[in-house]
Amino acid sequence: MRISKIILYNEPLVPEINIKKAEKFLIETFEVEIQIRGNIFKKLDKKTYEKIASTRIFNLKKPFQKHIPSLEDILIESESRDMSNKEEMTLYDGIELNKIMTELIPKRENTQDTLNIIFTNKLTCTFDENDFRYHARAWVGSNPTIISTTGIIEAPAKPKQYYIDLITNFSKESIKEVKKKYKGEFLEYKDIRLPEIVEGYLLQTIFYYETGDAFCDNNQCRLFNAHWQKDLFNTQIKNKKMCEKHENILTKMKTNIS
Repeated sequence: MRISKIILYNEPLVPEINIKKAEKFLIETFEVEIQIRGNIFKKLDKKTYEKIASTRIFNLKKPFQKHIPSLEDILIESESRDMSNKEEMTLYDGIELNKIMTELIPKRENTQDTLNIIFTNKLTCTFDENDFRYHARAWVGSNPTIISTTGIIEAPAKPKQYYIDLITNFSKESIKEVKKKYKGEFLEYKDIRLPEIVEGYLLQTIFYYETGDAFCDNNQCRLFNAHWQKDLFNTQIKNKKMCEKHENILTKMKTNIS
């Protein structure tokens, strides 16, 4: 295992991450040194906030297009905000945002044996050449890796019937009723199940960095790439374990700790 140290950058606006629980999980699973840092997006210079604002997405059906952000957009980036309260969420190109995060990591910690994992409530997306549109992602990158708490909630799809019910009953009152009807069948903001879900995504990011392969084809494995919330709950809460193949890979990784 080339990683000897993992640095977790916290997102204070989403305490449901339970960063200390994540730290304990990583220590028990990988037996490596863990450090917890504060919000990497806080107290940056104006130029950096301008760069971050420039990664915003305005057209979901076109690849990333560079633009000059407004002064208002730059100001918004400099403030800590609960992104889940916005009626229209701001989307960021995850690849472009990751480039900026790489610049923010101190050079002494931007090394192969130190993995930097950044939690944020910014909704990261990547452009898919297969259907020519942006898709929300729970995590983006290698080192550093950005884990989007908003992406965790928004990227995996809710039950099909949920969307059908929304379309056929589109009003504020009906939306509340539909959400109430399917309550518990998908993640919500401030969800108490988030810490266990986070553990699964941490596993995926670390396996990706170590092996170049983040996911498993076995839908019972914690490394399964869940596109539906029901699969996410099955792998990360109900089953909550890796398949035999990846358990063996983990064992080999731990016996070759840097």
